[in-house]
Amino acid sequence: MKIIKSKRSEIFDIELNKDLLARNRRLAKENRKRFDHSNILAIDIMGSIGSGKTSLIKSILKRLGLGKKVAVIAGDLTTTIDAERIEKEGARVIQVNTGKECHLDANLIRQAIERMKLGGVKVLFVENVGNLICPGEFPLGAHKRVVVISVTEGAYTLIKHPYIFREADVIVLNKIDLAKAMKVNSFQLEKDAKKINPNVPFIKTNALSGMGVSKIINVLGLRT
Repeated sequence: MKIIKSKRSEIFDIELNKDLLARNRRLAKENRKRFDHSNILAIDIMGSIGSGKTSLIKSILKRLGLGKKVAVIAGDLTTTIDAERIEKEGARVIQVNTGKECHLDANLIRQAIERMKLGGVKVLFVENVGNLICPGEFPLGAHKRVVVISVTEGAYTLIKHPYIFREADVIVLNKIDLAKAMKVNSFQLEKDAKKINPNVPFIKTNALSGMGVSKIINVLGLRT
């Protein structure tokens, strides 16, 4: 089988990409300084569409019981559906619609935190746009980056999208209750994760029932 692999020198917008990524990194550092100054723990939740990011955030919020001490920035191409679901848990929520852009970036986060009232906030969750490719290249200034996948995405999700998992501080395998029905070996997925990122915590969850959520809370250093 012939395989064509693009070389960086063959990508036409390479200089633009360099400038864009460098600017994003600078803004991400500024965001981090702002979070640190305000004693806010910021957590970037990445993952594919339908992996259960929103359900996981809701489940964490229920267990934390911190109300308005938690803020959430919900990213999506259109709609406020996820933001409305999260808001029901009592957190402060702002929606960022990215239009055709497949990820949030540090500038959008800066704009969001400038519009939110973050006084008294202890934890900030950012639900990134559903995607396993672009978000990994755009740090937002968060202290922790969590990547959520689900067994419904099949057996090869990790090995097909290794780059974002290298950036992860935590990998969550959600919808674990469906593993048997989907004929997915969760232990093999964990092995794949460890090959990509040997020291990353790999946590199996059912966000709807709450299974495994306490482990995530502990790993992230959150307080129940």
